[in-house]
Amino acid sequence: MRFLHAADLHIDSPLRGLDRYDGAPVERLRSATRRALEGLIDRAISEPVDFVLFAGDIYDGDWQDFHTGLFFREQMVRLDRAGIRAFITQGNHDAQGVIARQLILPPNVTVFSSRAAHTVAIDDLSVAIHGRSFPDRAVPEDLVPAYPSPIPGYFNIGVLHTSLGGSSRHDTYAPTDAATLAAKGYDYWALGHVHAREVVSESAPRIVFPGNLQGRHARETGPKGCELVIVLANRMESEFLALDAVRWHDLAVPLDHIEALDQISGAFCEALTPTLAGAADRLHAVRVTLTGVTPLAALEASQPGTLGAAVRAGAQDLGDIEVWIEQVRLNITPPGDRAQARRREDAIGELIRLVDETNADEVALRALVQAQLGGVLDALPPEVADGDVPRLSEVEAMRQLLRDAEATVLARLATTGDGA
Repeated sequence: MRFLHAADLHIDSPLRGLDRYDGAPVERLRSATRRALEGLIDRAISEPVDFVLFAGDIYDGDWQDFHTGLFFREQMVRLDRAGIRAFITQGNHDAQGVIARQLILPPNVTVFSSRAAHTVAIDDLSVAIHGRSFPDRAVPEDLVPAYPSPIPGYFNIGVLHTSLGGSSRHDTYAPTDAATLAAKGYDYWALGHVHAREVVSESAPRIVFPGNLQGRHARETGPKGCELVIVLANRMESEFLALDAVRWHDLAVPLDHIEALDQISGAFCEALTPTLAGAADRLHAVRVTLTGVTPLAALEASQPGTLGAAVRAGAQDLGDIEVWIEQVRLNITPPGDRAQARRREDAIGELIRLVDETNADEVALRALVQAQLGGVLDALPPEVADGDVPRLSEVEAMRQLLRDAEATVLARLATTGDGA
C-alpha cells in the first residue's frame, strides 16, 4: 500500500504586497500553490499511490469566485480517472463554516464530517482511515478522544488538523499531544496546520506534519512538499517529496574581510550555492542579509542601494538557475572598535550609547513602535495576525532599524571625518 500525505495547500493564497517589488515575478509567485498541487497529482499518478490524504487548509479562506474550487476539483478528477481516492479533513482556513461557495466533488473524494469523527475502511487494502473536519474556524477542544477505535488487523490512519501541543508560530486549534495520539492505537497520524515539516514520532505510531505544500513568503523557507508512505508486510517506509514550485530562502552573506564591490557577487553565490543543490528546476526567491564588518559600509552609506544592486547582479550570473532577490537587508558595520567608540565624548559615542540604551528598554521600544507604526499595525488584515502567517516581532524590527541607522551614520561620519 502506498499513499501521499499532504496538508496546508492554501490554494490561491493572496500573497499581498508583491506589487511593491520592482521586477517581481508576480504571476509565478501567485500561481505557485496551484503548480505545487499539480505536481502532487502528477506524482500520485506516476507512483502510483492508492490514495491521497489532505489534512486541512486546502484553501486559504472563502473563495473570491468559483475558479479556486474548480481548480481543486479538476485535480481530484485527475485522481479519479487514475483510480486514486482522496480523503480530506477541513481545517481552520477551509472549515465548513468558512467556505460559503460549494461544488460537488467527484466520487473518489471523501470529505470527513464536521459533526463527528468517522471511519472509512478500504477492505481490499486492509486500511482504516479516521478523520473529522472543523465545523468552524475556531476549534479549542481536543478532538482525538472522540475519534473511533482502531479496526483490528487493519492499518489505521488518523487524519487531523491540529496545533498539537502548541507552536510559537501558530495559533491553537484542536490542541492535543503526542501521548494522546499514541494512546489511540493507530499506526499513522496524518497531521496538518503547522507549516514546517516535523516528524513528531518515528513509529508506534508515526506522527507527521508534512508542512505546507508550497512556501508562501520569506518566513516559509526551504523545501516544501508532502510525505510518501509505503506500508509493507512488516514495516513502514516514508519519504519526503519536495513539490514546491517556488522555494524561499533566508540567506545570510558574511562580508567580513571583503573590501571591494566586485567581491560581493562571489560572496553571494558562495553562500547560496549549497541551498540550490538538486533544486535547479524551480524559481528561488531569496531574502538576503549582508552581515559583518566591512569598509563597504562606507560606500553603502554614501550611495545607498549599492550593495543590494551588487547582490542582484550576482543573481543574474547564476546561469540557468532562476533566482529572484526578494529583499536585501543590511547588518554591516564599518571597521573600528565599537566598544571604544561608545566611550567617546562626541557625537559618535552619544549615538552608540543612545542606540544601546533604547534597544535595552523594551517598554520604550514598544512605545516607539506604537508611536511610529501603531496606525499601520492596527489596520493589518486579520490573516496577518493569524498564527498561520506569523507577524514579525515589531520590537525586534525596531531594534534592527536602530542598528541600521547607527551603521549608516557611523559610516558617513567615517567618510567625512566628523565626530572626532
